Amino acid sequence: MDDVMYHPETGDGWASRPTSWNKLGSGETGGGDFDQTSKGKTPKPPVHPIYLLAGVALDARAHTSRPVFHRLLHWIDYRPSVFQICSLLAPIHLRQAPILADAAAMAVAPDQKQRPAGSSSASPHLRVHDTILVAPSPSPPETSLPLTFFDIIWLNSPPVERLLFYRLAPDADVATIISNLKDSLHKAFRVFYPLAGRLRLTPGTSDRYELYYSPGDAVTFTVAECDDGDADIDGLAAGDPREVAKIGTLVPPLAEGGGLFALQATLLSARRGLAIGVTVHHAACDGSNSTHFLHTWAAACSGTEAPPPPVIDRTLLADPRGLYNVFYQEAPSTDEMEFAKMSADQLFATFTLSKDDLQRIKEVVADEAARRGVAPPRCSSLVATFGFVWSCYQRAKESCGSGEGPMTCILFPVNHRSRMKPPLPERYLGNCVGPAFGMAPKSELAVAGVGGLFTACAAVASAIDEAVRDIGTSSMDAWLDRIKEASANGILSVAGSPRFRVYELDFGFGRPLKVDIVSVARTGAVAVAESRSCIGGMEVGVSLQPAGMDRYRKCFTDGIAWLHQRS
Repeated sequence: MDDVMYHPETGDGWASRPTSWNKLGSGETGGGDFDQTSKGKTPKPPVHPIYLLAGVALDARAHTSRPVFHRLLHWIDYRPSVFQICSLLAPIHLRQAPILADAAAMAVAPDQKQRPAGSSSASPHLRVHDTILVAPSPSPPETSLPLTFFDIIWLNSPPVERLLFYRLAPDADVATIISNLKDSLHKAFRVFYPLAGRLRLTPGTSDRYELYYSPGDAVTFTVAECDDGDADIDGLAAGDPREVAKIGTLVPPLAEGGGLFALQATLLSARRGLAIGVTVHHAACDGSNSTHFLHTWAAACSGTEAPPPPVIDRTLLADPRGLYNVFYQEAPSTDEMEFAKMSADQLFATFTLSKDDLQRIKEVVADEAARRGVAPPRCSSLVATFGFVWSCYQRAKESCGSGEGPMTCILFPVNHRSRMKPPLPERYLGNCVGPAFGMAPKSELAVAGVGGLFTACAAVASAIDEAVRDIGTSSMDAWLDRIKEASANGILSVAGSPRFRVYELDFGFGRPLKVDIVSVARTGAVAVAESRSCIGGMEVGVSLQPAGMDRYRKCFTDGIAWLHQRS
């Protein structure tokens, strides 16, 4: 990515949205399938602004004993979504099915009892070989890290789920590969030991949370195998639309008792491929941290030089204005929350912008600025990517008559470590991302060709300038009002970052064939990463229902063709 020092590092969040946002075209809130409009429907009450920051619901990870689980549900006044409950009923946790079945009956309203995508008959059969508890070695001392105001935002967020697909050689020693992955995890968690702990309410408090690590705490590492004929590496790691149900079982649920991290290695059909699933609680860390961990693990596994360790010191982040209390007290109640739902036919696809595509977008924006006699927006590769994807997204919505309301928004995270006063270390362990808001008129954004692309890129560039200018706790106070304003319009949110270098994660058997942020299927965001297939390009992961995917795919393809037809 060009202009690395200027442009923000995006994270994994600012992605969770109300149910209606997961169906693009469902009316005033935008989101997912482009099939419906809100005409003739009773308007829904406004979504609480903190909902947009905090996400939909705390993943039902406290599946310990029956009374403990029930007390936890009562304590946090939480009703887990069916998808989250079913994810906990995966084979590695079948021994706990009666507990969770009781919780489901207690917590889920009748109209929510529909089969989630993850339980579709299209899901590949998963055979679990082993579930291992991996502890830091040697064991660090007992440690408590309080959540900061950046962390508490994500307290109720669904976990971030990544999938890394690897092709294995025909003569690969699978037993050695799995053994090396397991053994190197001990080393990686030694330097990232807080992530081996759990999230808990700080003893003696009613509103303070912490990451608590005690010697002996460990992370679950599941070894499984998909022996279905259609669970081959080429099909599952394809960029073309795939059913989310076919890849959803390859990521593990978080472990019992408030777990922060879970890992799963799944051998694919004929053992020609390997999928590494990573699940992370967003309150523990942001995307730069979780991918930093993955790079540390990969280095330990492959025997290459490890990156510098994380900086584990929460005292570095001051909160003079009491933003923790503001963000915590504004957390939505159960009645204010809506759970994002996935249809059984939910799809996931990857769209690629080459370096040449991005250069053409930059030229279009510069030429249009000159034609209009205005200063050209600073159009980096990141701005060009966001702008192109956003304009295609809005045009696909407009094509099915779902463009209600005058304005719409793109919301993406900005890394504020270097911008805090005093600055935080680059490898500070903990969340440190804030939202950037790009606003544009829907009618202008949806115009095909130059008009929509220039509008989108100009709005994204302006959002970055605003987000990084004079950042401080005083400007953070305004986040809630800005999000409330944005929630009245449609929002497209972004997860991931090309700066995470996910395609450099080599565990000793080659670079990944494909990396996906699977959790965007529930949050309705788009996932951004560097392109594996072309240097200087970008990948964008999108999850929609079939009709919406067809419309978006056509808008994207037509947009690329138009770029290359220009003289």
